[in-house]
Amino acid sequence: MFVSDATILHADLDAFYASVEQRDDPSLRGRPIVVGGGVVLAASYEAKAYGIKTAMPGRAARALCPGLISVPPRMDAYSRASKDVFAVFDRTSPLVEGISIDEAFLDVGGLRRIAGTPLDIAVGLRRDVADQVGLPITVGVARTKFLAKVASGVAKPDGLLLVPPDGELQFLHPLPVERLWGVGKVTAATLHAHGIRRVADVADHSETDLVSLLGKATGRHMHALAHGFDPRTVRSRRRRRSMGAQHALGRGYHDPNSVAATLMLLVDKVTRRMRAAGRLGRTVVLRLRFADYTRVTRSHTLPVATARTDTVRDTALELLHTAWPLVADRGLTLVGVAVTNLDGEDTEQLELPFDERVDRPADPKPEVVTHRPIDRHALDAVLDDVHSRFGSGSLTSATLLGRDHRPGVPLLPD
Repeated sequence: MFVSDATILHADLDAFYASVEQRDDPSLRGRPIVVGGGVVLAASYEAKAYGIKTAMPGRAARALCPGLISVPPRMDAYSRASKDVFAVFDRTSPLVEGISIDEAFLDVGGLRRIAGTPLDIAVGLRRDVADQVGLPITVGVARTKFLAKVASGVAKPDGLLLVPPDGELQFLHPLPVERLWGVGKVTAATLHAHGIRRVADVADHSETDLVSLLGKATGRHMHALAHGFDPRTVRSRRRRRSMGAQHALGRGYHDPNSVAATLMLLVDKVTRRMRAAGRLGRTVVLRLRFADYTRVTRSHTLPVATARTDTVRDTALELLHTAWPLVADRGLTLVGVAVTNLDGEDTEQLELPFDERVDRPADPKPEVVTHRPIDRHALDAVLDDVHSRFGSGSLTSATLLGRDHRPGVPLLPD
């Protein structure tokens, strides 16, 4: 094999939320900052040097670093930055597979004649992201997706690392088992308990041994990765098959009306995303997490695909009403909604408003019509336009007054 066979790039923005904050506020650069107050959503590398990690309670983070600066999250800013970075990715290669809002795989195998070697392209990509978006990004270059991702993790922060095909195992085997894709705390603890701490230790065990230790799927997966096998190719972004949103409620009693209002707000966010992406869905899914952290889902499939807020809202509220005895018995810590079985708008079958009433007097005259049916599609379109111009809380129903209309965690474009 030649170095040129290493044609997959894994590009990963460094401490994304925190880097956006430091980019937009020069006074924060070079200082330990975290995004979020109660819980750390992201930490700058200056903060990570103190042992601060994502999802750590804010109080614990401040105890580790008394001079820590906390900034509130700005999801709109992170979403814009992500779109700007993905625009650079798309200009770099026609084959881009987004993994999250701050990382992606790029296949640059066919670009040698027009853009240079994969290493040249990786250098240019890092430069373009820095110049055009103002953010640091780390890139790993390798023959497989797995090795490219490991390389970018090893090269962080703000680095670049090429793993040549003839040096893959020399690079991989000295690393801790936690570097293997899919090894979390539980799997790592199991491996450590059997004296398996490095990737080389995994490679020394047969697939049969690993299957008996970790189970069939995980054992085979670990065996393949430890030997550098990963046949997956970079696949351009596929349209998602579902869209959803959820909200953590915290422990304690939650009034049914308050939960219903939260669910309505989530439905509003989801259906607006669907309409912005030109998607329709048929199945509404309610997600609940109880006080004991067990979860249930309830779903209903509509007769036709839709992105209408009122239709999805009414269906979700009915599912919540049906599931409320479980909530009353077991408590509730999270509510979520998703719409699945998504299709494009060109699949929509328009509905005739047979169930709409127009009340008229006995001797009707056009000017005294007392009620006209509401065009829900037009109303949704008007509301979407108002929200895009003036924010989600600029116009809302009376039920949702005072509710948090800030955008949730930014997602990959549909």
